[in-house]
Amino acid sequence: MNKQAKANLLMFVVTMFWGLSYTFMVMGAETMSTFNIVAQRCLLAFFVAGAIFYSRMKKANRKMLTYSFIQGMFLLQLFAFSIIGLETTTAANAGFILSLTVVIVPIISSFLEKQLPSRAVSFALICTMIGIIVLTAQESFTFRPGDVYMALGAVGYSIYLVLNGRFTKKVETIAYGVYQLGFAGAVAFILCLIFETPQLPQTTSSWIAILGLGLICSAFCFIAQAVVQQHTSPTHTGLIFSAEPLFAALFAMLFLGEGLTTQLLIGGSFILFGNLIAQMEQFHVLRYFTKKTPTKLSH
Repeated sequence: MNKQAKANLLMFVVTMFWGLSYTFMVMGAETMSTFNIVAQRCLLAFFVAGAIFYSRMKKANRKMLTYSFIQGMFLLQLFAFSIIGLETTTAANAGFILSLTVVIVPIISSFLEKQLPSRAVSFALICTMIGIIVLTAQESFTFRPGDVYMALGAVGYSIYLVLNGRFTKKVETIAYGVYQLGFAGAVAFILCLIFETPQLPQTTSSWIAILGLGLICSAFCFIAQAVVQQHTSPTHTGLIFSAEPLFAALFAMLFLGEGLTTQLLIGGSFILFGNLIAQMEQFHVLRYFTKKTPTKLSH
């Protein structure tokens, strides 16, 4: 295997573990409060990753710490909304709804560039919106609060990714990312002191959840992604990431007993197809759909 093939394989493993994170969050939320989980997850990952990259951590400056704090707050919002959302929606739904970032990011980028999205992104948006309606609408055509929290988390994470593209050009990327986890964990701990009661995991499942979220889904996945993205293309990375909701649904069925419903199959398929279209803009087979519309957005 060449370097890119190995990188893609490792990215596939990272995506699998991120899909597993929804199951870990459900397990942790059974006995622990929201900010308590976020604080322990992020601080555990911060200390482990910080120890590995200690030499880089010492080179932090004010600009890096400022950027890391901003991004840490977006991560805190994402993790907290995900846990709150999973109280009233399924892990499978959560995975598909959060994958909306694949479509939201290019829309935000197009707005910042004052240019309409490409045909591919527009088509992907239609597919994902149909998927969201099918996936989340109930018989009364109302949406569960958890679905709304996951959608808000997707919007926040999309802003995080757009800012990340700008911030990483100005700082040392690995230390910048590790400090994000530290700031997210520290603020979550303060919020836990104010609104909750800090406590260590009390059951086997909650210990598994915290260790899984902290060591595997945060520390390992962060380090692996930092290494992998040096050896593969953004297109390959995006396509592999599109598999995250599939893993979320699979692990939810295996470990949480969630069923495979027709609603999940149809809605999830629309969202997944929209994600793939949004990520395949660089392929010649979609040249017609990816042609940019030259019209500028008005102020």
